[in-house]
Amino acid sequence: MDLFKFLLILHIAGGAVSLVTGSIVIILKKGNRIHNLIGSIYFYSLLLAAVVSFPMSYLHSSLFLFIIGVFTSYMLLTGKLYLVKKGAGDVKLRDWFLASLMLIFGIAFLGMGTTNIFNGVYFGVVLVVFGLISLLFVLQDWANFTGRSRVKNYWLTTHLQRMVGSYIASATAFLVVNNTVLPPIIAWLLPTIILSPLIGIWTKKYLIKIKLQT
Repeated sequence: MDLFKFLLILHIAGGAVSLVTGSIVIILKKGNRIHNLIGSIYFYSLLLAAVVSFPMSYLHSSLFLFIIGVFTSYMLLTGKLYLVKKGAGDVKLRDWFLASLMLIFGIAFLGMGTTNIFNGVYFGVVLVVFGLISLLFVLQDWANFTGRSRVKNYWLTTHLQRMVGSYIASATAFLVVNNTVLPPIIAWLLPTIILSPLIGIWTKKYLIKIKLQT
């Protein structure tokens, strides 16, 4: 068995487990022991799939795998790390490193996407969308890390947002790889369109705003 096939087995296994456990976590009551257990299985299985996608994307020169790997890794790692933050004083160097790395990739995705669109390659729309989403999350990181967020429990709401975002990335990868009916650009964006409302719903449910001083 060559290296790529071995990595592919790990990638498929991690992705399959994450899709199943992620679907369960979405419908479970949040914060209890079962949620935490299945959530941990989801985190590590999807992280495995994301990490092995980097050498796979190099071995077979796949921009698709690379983009999904970057996006998923960022969402998972930052989503997990937000659980241990209760204020700007809890921000570590690793948090700034992840945000800075995503800023670079977000700008790169946006630039490549814009160039592709101007050249008539409409897959560039996907790159632009993922680039804009990436930059919005980086801006959110900056506001949270510097104490500028107007959300009191931002650590919880951001955790939920990032974990749903990672599930969207996982569902996107599954749909794009297995799609035989939809136009490629639709397959790329459909999970984002369908599942993004969950981010708004849960954010509204758990959000506690900081009262402005008058």
